[in-house]
Amino acid sequence: MSHDQTLHAAFVGHIATALDALEAAGTLPAGLSRSAVAVEPPRDPSHGDLATNAAMVLAKPAGTNPRALAEALVAELAKLPLVESASIAGPGFINLTLSRTAWLTELAAIATLGADYGRSTLGGGTTVNVEYVSANPTGPMHMGHCRGAVVGDALATLLEYAGHRVIREYYVNDAGAQVQVLARSAHVRYREALGEAVGEIPEGLYPGDYLVPVGQALAVEFGDKFVQAPEADWLALFRTRAVAAMMVMIRDDLALLGIKHDVFSSEAELQASGKPDEAEAWLRAHDLVYDGELEAPKGKLLDDWEPVELPLFRSTKFGDDQDRPIKKSDGSWTYFGADLAYHFQKAQSADALVDIWGADHAGTVKRIKAAVAALTGAKGRETPFEVKLVQMVALLRNGEPVKMSKRSGNFVTLREVVEEVGKPVVRFTMLTRKPEAQMDFDFAKVVEASKDNPVFYVQYAHARICSTLRKGAAEGFAPNPAGLDLLGEEELALVRHAAQFPRLVEAAAVAREPHRIAFFLGELAAAFHAYWNVGNDRPDKRFIVAQDARLTGARLFLAAQIGQIVKNGLSLLGVEAVEEM
Repeated sequence: MSHDQTLHAAFVGHIATALDALEAAGTLPAGLSRSAVAVEPPRDPSHGDLATNAAMVLAKPAGTNPRALAEALVAELAKLPLVESASIAGPGFINLTLSRTAWLTELAAIATLGADYGRSTLGGGTTVNVEYVSANPTGPMHMGHCRGAVVGDALATLLEYAGHRVIREYYVNDAGAQVQVLARSAHVRYREALGEAVGEIPEGLYPGDYLVPVGQALAVEFGDKFVQAPEADWLALFRTRAVAAMMVMIRDDLALLGIKHDVFSSEAELQASGKPDEAEAWLRAHDLVYDGELEAPKGKLLDDWEPVELPLFRSTKFGDDQDRPIKKSDGSWTYFGADLAYHFQKAQSADALVDIWGADHAGTVKRIKAAVAALTGAKGRETPFEVKLVQMVALLRNGEPVKMSKRSGNFVTLREVVEEVGKPVVRFTMLTRKPEAQMDFDFAKVVEASKDNPVFYVQYAHARICSTLRKGAAEGFAPNPAGLDLLGEEELALVRHAAQFPRLVEAAAVAREPHRIAFFLGELAAAFHAYWNVGNDRPDKRFIVAQDARLTGARLFLAAQIGQIVKNGLSLLGVEAVEEM
């Protein structure tokens, strides 16, 4: 069975076929865009199993009445063998109630497709570049980087599962002032390694102990050659060595979360290769960069303000509130100028771009989107580009703010957190809220064995299913679809819930929102636990009913498929499903 034959995919196809029939009959004009047509469960389950807005979104361009179009569409859909009833709600929404057979067939589809249930061809093989983490290479990963790292990595996996080719990219900011500070900090540790008593690390340098081994390596390599040497002799060399050491550390830290990037792009290399100059020349040729004076900052008195002529990008043309400089007065590139060239480079090898940024960068989103639109649009095809903003995480222990790490100097490292609570807990927790919402990460709560802890609750559902299957096997029962006709309404409600997974994967991929998978898993786990709890009071509702082998086989088959979907969903989040707890 192909993954295109899930119930959701089948009904997307059925509605397309019904619309084709209406076109052939002249009820609908040919060639209307169907991109806004959706097939999803109705908000109120009492209205049916599936709903479509097809009549609502096509009536206006077709020059017809939505209800009249809905009636024609209902007449077509009612012919389908899996449709029990088709009705019109409100101004033209169509609700479909599906037969028992439809849901039992879907249960069998989950078993057949296994790990591929939910996989989609929606992306059509188009390439999406997802850039995430991109932390300055000045120290180990800290928890400020963790949330964006997990969101980006889960999004990349989700997009692959939905049929895209994905490039996972890390942009190494190795050309700014912060890496000069890193080099000077490494020089202090280098002198220390050679026996000098350096005392307190000077203000403005990086104080963390993580630079001690970097200083020791430099001492082994260069001896005392650069102890008294002027800064100009060693700054570039120490910067290169220190950045390389930091990137090894960062890769190791990310590996603790199961995160690997395909591409590491260096800002220094980008600038050395002249890419920003190329972008500037190209933008000037298209009248998108000009030399002009910046407006005085608001609140500045005119005698405080000295106007400077700078190359400005016409970002106001794309909705920004003022044109933005791409170079500073000393001729070096602004962050914006370098970023502009970097995104132009990325767009050469991708059909769409997604950046995962910290919420503190919100102010630059509009202008970088404007620049990418200008650079790619003027080349004939604007590259879709989205920026997803991720809020900071507040670290707590039993409700109290967590103390900082000595090793890092002023923050809690990602390694410390993963080593304490484990990769699955960190990854899943980072996806339990929308990324733009503030998040508290309480060390005590994230490992709590309670239904208030979504990580535990979802993992417990999978472990409980595995335990039930083991118990069944010990008593001589195996999952068996032969008795699926014995399943009642409560069991079918679980199937209906589980069968939303393929549609949800596609919707989450289109919206670039992997947290939707975590939300779905929480709801599915709750539905499973609720069904399980009925069996506590009613032995006839348990998964194993010893005196009825056919019913037991069917319920174990149902449990196995719910477990499969939990496993598939967790896999998208980069979390292994546990078999016992």
